[in-house]
Amino acid sequence: MTPFSSLAAACDAVRAFIRRSADEPRTDRFDELALGLFAFQFAHNTPYANLCRVENRTPETVTNWRDIPAVPTRAFKSLDLTVLPEAERETVFRSSGTTQADRSRHFHNDETVALYHASLWPWFAEQLIDDSPNRLLLLVPRLGQALESSLAHMMDVVTKRLAKREQCFAADGDWRIDGQAAVNFLHDCATQNEPVTILGTAFSFVHLLDHLDAAALEFQLPSGSAAMETGGYKGRSRKVSRVDLQRAITDRLGIPARRILSEYGMCELSSQAYDGTLGQANAAPRTFRFPPWARARVLSPETMQEVALGQAGLLQVTDLANAGSVLSLLTGDLAKRRDDGFELLGRAEPAEPRGCSLMNLNHA
Repeated sequence: MTPFSSLAAACDAVRAFIRRSADEPRTDRFDELALGLFAFQFAHNTPYANLCRVENRTPETVTNWRDIPAVPTRAFKSLDLTVLPEAERETVFRSSGTTQADRSRHFHNDETVALYHASLWPWFAEQLIDDSPNRLLLLVPRLGQALESSLAHMMDVVTKRLAKREQCFAADGDWRIDGQAAVNFLHDCATQNEPVTILGTAFSFVHLLDHLDAAALEFQLPSGSAAMETGGYKGRSRKVSRVDLQRAITDRLGIPARRILSEYGMCELSSQAYDGTLGQANAAPRTFRFPPWARARVLSPETMQEVALGQAGLLQVTDLANAGSVLSLLTGDLAKRRDDGFELLGRAEPAEPRGCSLMNLNHA
């Protein structure tokens, strides 16, 4: 186990692991680093330590990363699951929701935000950057308009990394799409024969497509164009299945299905999964994969044990880049276990799954 005397040391170790992963994607040090982070979080994250004690699992008894207690993501709505003292919580990522009580909170300082940036960029680049020098159309607000959105932080990193590419932000701080600005940008891309990558939430794509429908417009965007959609609908638009949404993107924008990717992320995580790579076949069923510094498991809601290949259950993620909070999370999403990742099936039913890994939040 790697002992950590400070959060800065823990973040440095994870960043080093991320850098090594480019050359050694399946390094055996994942287990050692995960156990070291668990010990650090147990010592400095009081609500999490209390939850672990309910399960009788502590750094002295846990010897494998798979046995690190997982916290349900819903716990981030009510507990301060962070190693940071209140005075050092400089940034907070919040999930979308209709009320403050519906929203998860993930606290950060400069160290953990820098680690979030270090985690998101290499995996984004590996999946979504190819030889096409695409312009960027972003269906998200600028960071200054949405400081508590992890997605806005992510897109800020992407646009700064790709600063030489022409860019258009086509959403305001309330996530309303400026349909005309988007249409003007897409029209210029088409007439100049310059490919474009469109990035946004699923509901933002629905709003854009609805605008095109209302205006009786469609595009055949230049070869090399691409799209990345993420997240759900949160009551912000009509719901559309992923298959239907991607079909509409192809029909209305001329982007082939092989160049439309989905991202899986959330404010409680610091790493993201993608269901393909541009330029590869990405055969159905599309399989989401996290980077080497985050690992997904699919657990039976009855036994909380990992299911067999091809079986469905609850998605659990162990994310080393969550150094300042909780590295092991039980999501509210259903998934099917695949050889090298997971197939996302949708949200779990509201009924609570059984198993001690869900923990009794009243003890926190």
